[in-house]
Amino acid sequence: MLHGKHILVGITGGIAAYKVCTLVRDLKKAGADVKVVMTEAATRFVTPLTYSALSGNPVLSGLWALDQSTRSDIGTRHVDLANWADVYVIAPASANTIAKLTYGLTDNLLTIIALASRGPIALAPTMDADMYVNPVTQQNITKLRERGYFIIPPEEGEHASGLRGPGRLPEIDTIVRQIEAILARTHLDLKAKSILVTAGPTYEAIDPVRFVGNRSSGKMGFALAHAAALRGADVTLIAGPVHLETPRNVHRIDVESAEQMHRAVLKHVRQADAVIMAAAVADYAPQSAASGKIKKKHGKDALPLRLISTPDVLGALGRKKNGRVLVGFALETENALRHATEKLKKKNLDLIVLNSLADKGAGFGGDTNVVTIIDRNGKAEKLPLMSKFDVANEILNRLTKLL
Repeated sequence: MLHGKHILVGITGGIAAYKVCTLVRDLKKAGADVKVVMTEAATRFVTPLTYSALSGNPVLSGLWALDQSTRSDIGTRHVDLANWADVYVIAPASANTIAKLTYGLTDNLLTIIALASRGPIALAPTMDADMYVNPVTQQNITKLRERGYFIIPPEEGEHASGLRGPGRLPEIDTIVRQIEAILARTHLDLKAKSILVTAGPTYEAIDPVRFVGNRSSGKMGFALAHAAALRGADVTLIAGPVHLETPRNVHRIDVESAEQMHRAVLKHVRQADAVIMAAAVADYAPQSAASGKIKKKHGKDALPLRLISTPDVLGALGRKKNGRVLVGFALETENALRHATEKLKKKNLDLIVLNSLADKGAGFGGDTNVVTIIDRNGKAEKLPLMSKFDVANEILNRLTKLL
């Protein structure tokens, strides 16, 4: 998995920098071509000469020094290195660097390369326990994870300060396995393909304040967009009202209602090679929305609410596929397999992904899922509990064969 791969290792300031010597050596021994970039603070812990000897390449630690190994000048070096790397691993990733990446600050070469990179970036957060558990650090890590950064969780134990807790750099073997797993899930088999993904719920207005909606978080659709982008696809993500960060290298379009999603899908589907309809589009909407807030009346009077069907976005796509691969989702509470298979045939889908609220670890809002993937021939394959990102890659594995 590592042989012949281009791995860029970013090192930030921290006592754990000395452990990364072993990481660079092991990656090199596995056949990878390794280059190292360091922050100025990192050079205070281990000299660039050490990493140069271990990697066999010059180490970059400043914004202005010329890079003789790539013959790139100062103006394009960050782009050259970003394009060169199959994966960019920042270990240790200090709290300071994590904060800079979160807010797009680029005052050193390491963070500039991250901002220029289209490939996978992995972070190994490493710092004192109190710094790691600080809500600010945790919020920054969450934002980066949602944007598509891979987070290698730290280990617990004793720190250089004498404190105990989370924040230690993981064992080097653990980091290597994580790099292998990332490379296995980010091969560019969707390069030059255009993928349209929908995600999240829709809100159907009752009045300017209230709406009819559902519990979808959008996490599955966002995971699909992230995974497809990492596999080289040109991804357009049409998202209902969700509170998620946009995945890296994904073009996002925000909508609110089923009608708005319908129009957006029809507008952007023309150039799509495949469409993945992961959104939980409302089946019904109020016939008309009040222009002002409906006031609550005293007593037991009911509020009449007449609902009408919303546009059938998936059905419209199935009637005019024009050679596109079409993937739908079904969330069922009873007779799940039968209902999902009926939807597959009725909507003229190539694949349908069945969710069941009965499965532990599935359902709304979580980071894991349990799905059954059904193909156009009715063959069903139930996958075990896994992260939504891994579920996304399983779906894309099957979609790629159909393109």
